[in-house]
Amino acid sequence: MLVIVVLAVLAAVILLFVVAWLVVGLVLKLLWWAIIGVVIGAIARAILPGKQKISLLATAGSGLAAAFLGGILAKVFSVGSFAQFIIAVVAAVVIVGIVSGTQTARN
Repeated sequence: MLVIVVLAVLAAVILLFVVAWLVVGLVLKLLWWAIIGVVIGAIARAILPGKQKISLLATAGSGLAAAFLGGILAKVFSVGSFAQFIIAVVAAVVIVGIVSGTQTARN
């Protein structure tokens, strides 16, 4: 009976380590995408011609959305990191352009 309890506890501890490893890996990947997303938003804003009348927070949010979208599309199409970055920048240019257009229409 004691052997079964010890094996059950050992299996539970191993399972918790595996789940924790997966969660930490996911959190670090999401954090990396967030950091890159802010940079991508700034790049997209620099690429667009003219002055965009959107806030820094909107630019960062657009970059974050584009970084997540680029990461998802890169996984779906199994492309490398450079292609993922290009997809994210293109998506950010589109998103910043749309957000900038809606901000201009409101003013």
